[in-house]
Amino acid sequence: MPTVQANGIGIYYESQGSGRPLLLIGGLGSDITLLHGLIGGLAGGHRVIAFDNRGAGRSGKPDVPYTVEMMAADAACLLDALSVERADVVGISMGGKIALELALSDPGRVDHLVLIGASARARSGKVTMSWPMRLAGLLSLAGLLRGKYPQPDYAHQRQRAASGSYDAVGRLSQIGVPTLIAHGRKDRSVPFERAEQLHRGIPGSELAAFRGGHLFFLLSERAALTDRIERFLGAR
Repeated sequence: MPTVQANGIGIYYESQGSGRPLLLIGGLGSDITLLHGLIGGLAGGHRVIAFDNRGAGRSGKPDVPYTVEMMAADAACLLDALSVERADVVGISMGGKIALELALSDPGRVDHLVLIGASARARSGKVTMSWPMRLAGLLSLAGLLRGKYPQPDYAHQRQRAASGSYDAVGRLSQIGVPTLIAHGRKDRSVPFERAEQLHRGIPGSELAAFRGGHLFFLLSERAALTDRIERFLGAR
């Protein structure tokens, strides 16, 4: 089982494909098994390195407070352990915050930045969900739409607290790498206005709108997203 010791914990990762390194960072509660379709699509032009965030999958799950900065440091330590100096970085939802923080705190590690369904800070007030997200929640409870390695509740709460306390809005102008923001227009968990906020704040960024909601990258628009990412990264 490919695991490295990084930032004080064991981090499980998988590597697929060849070419320029691409680090794929998943979202809240997810593990690699949910991302195999996206990994396969991106591995045609890259060496895709995907890993389970602390608190999820087969990575360590210490019951201590987490921060997005801590999880960005995990990602940097993983790259160090694999002797990868620079990589294209793709972050999904909470993983987008981790990718954003990596680009801010360790900019020399990031060639291109792709943010999928992401925001620079959490929403205030109650979060509403579209029917696909509600259905996904029900399927997850039934064991039909979740990774093979269910996340303990305490670890989910640690990740959620980290994501909820993160705020990089005031630092977006410091992002100096080419950035693609991919977002579903019907996203109710992270409304499209948050993608527009990222686009306004990150100099020279590109905004790609998709028809679906927060899970568009898992559903019918996965191929379109993969193609858009590869064109942005110059692989197609």
